[in-house]
Amino acid sequence: MCKYSDLWKSQKWKKLRLDLFRLQKRVFKAVRAGDLKKARSLQKLILKSRSAQLLAVRQVTQLNKGKKTAGIDGKSSLNYRERMELVETLKHYGHDWKHSGLREIPIPKKNGKVRMLKIPTIADRAWQCLVKLALEPAHEATFSKNSYGFRTGRCAQDVQKRLFDNLKSTCNGLIKSVIELDIEKCFDRISHTCIMERLIAPAKIKTGIFRCLKAGVSVEFPEQGTPQGGVVSPLLANVALNGIEDIHTSLRYADDMVFILKPIDDADKILGKVSAFLAERGMKVSQEKTKVTRATDGFDFLGWHVRVQKNGKFRCIPSEENHRNIRKKIKTIVNSSNYGARVKAKKLAPIVRGWRNYHSSCYMGSSRDSLWFMNKTANRKFRKEKKINRWEANELCKKAFPKVGYTQNQHKNVKGAKSPYDGDLVYWSKRNSRLYSDATSDPLKKQNHSCGHCGLRFIEDEDVQLHHIDGDHGNWSRKNLLAVHRSCHQQIHWSIPKGKDI
Repeated sequence: MCKYSDLWKSQKWKKLRLDLFRLQKRVFKAVRAGDLKKARSLQKLILKSRSAQLLAVRQVTQLNKGKKTAGIDGKSSLNYRERMELVETLKHYGHDWKHSGLREIPIPKKNGKVRMLKIPTIADRAWQCLVKLALEPAHEATFSKNSYGFRTGRCAQDVQKRLFDNLKSTCNGLIKSVIELDIEKCFDRISHTCIMERLIAPAKIKTGIFRCLKAGVSVEFPEQGTPQGGVVSPLLANVALNGIEDIHTSLRYADDMVFILKPIDDADKILGKVSAFLAERGMKVSQEKTKVTRATDGFDFLGWHVRVQKNGKFRCIPSEENHRNIRKKIKTIVNSSNYGARVKAKKLAPIVRGWRNYHSSCYMGSSRDSLWFMNKTANRKFRKEKKINRWEANELCKKAFPKVGYTQNQHKNVKGAKSPYDGDLVYWSKRNSRLYSDATSDPLKKQNHSCGHCGLRFIEDEDVQLHHIDGDHGNWSRKNLLAVHRSCHQQIHWSIPKGKDI
């Protein structure tokens, strides 16, 4: 086992990522130029690439947030020997992959219904990840600039800024309306034929994707649906829905979508075109949830409540439902009898910081949005513990509710149809750096938007983490902080010499 451990940890991950990225850039460039034959040849190279195979296995076993969720085989993790064996399996059977069944996990929805999450095995996830590495750059070259969900280099904040650009006072947002579009059982009804026809891939990859889709079909829709829970499923959904944004001025985040209407626009006509578009793909509009709303009445979208005030100003705040959810999470931890005050503060900090970062381009000046009441409640609970005095409770609350500044509508949108695969590393590393709060953004600027360990620029979806150089996680001095890739952070704690190429 020690041999496999050393073999895995000694991989030159920096070189592997660079080798893969070169191939992905060539795929992107070939599709943009209309040379699909060359693109498919390059996709075959990616599937055969040792770099891609190793990175795919590392992604699903080390980096993905759901990496410990088991499939039907019951395996929730792989040791080093099993990881290397999986790489060899991908090498020999990558072009002829036999997909296993999916483990179904019921997830309750807010309307009382149940959504089935379908989890592949770790091996199937690794294959899907490998295929995604080949498919994504090809389709990034064709995706609409108004599509933001599940796309590398784009985020929900881009949607919020686009809403501001379309509804602000200088654009007459006061007289505009929006169509809040809801697609009925979107992921369950996407036609397999539709996906296969639009997929830019060699025949072998298409066969594997078709098997993947068939493994997740439901009894209700035997020829439709992408399994929610698969690594490649969000990309396939984007492939199917690509082009709907061009029907009318709109914004799409996965299957959540709004159309922005001027007074002269005919909502029924637009919905008719949308219905025809979806019908070709096996889907239909939900008549119950789709509605036309005046911008002055306000609407909820992606966890925000967006409204144009009577004075014409655009206002965006956390939605009531989103606020209710964060309160519920905080209460669960604060009221738990399993933890002491110090552990509660440690668990609360990333939840609160993440929530505030997500809403950092909104108006957060009200006592409700500042979580003032939740802070006071936590303080009161902390003081009930015998060994926690008032001063210590105050300090713990400062840690539990970290401050994150907000600047309304100041987020900078991604330029047009740009993609990280276009090779503009300087643009993408600087853009991604702006998505982080001050504690992380300061080291990023100091390091010229590059990882402090491997030297690569931050251009991927992989999280940026802060490494405390002296090992003291209480020392937040700027000199003690190093911004690194999450995978590089793991490498540092594996005690690999700093000068060694990873």
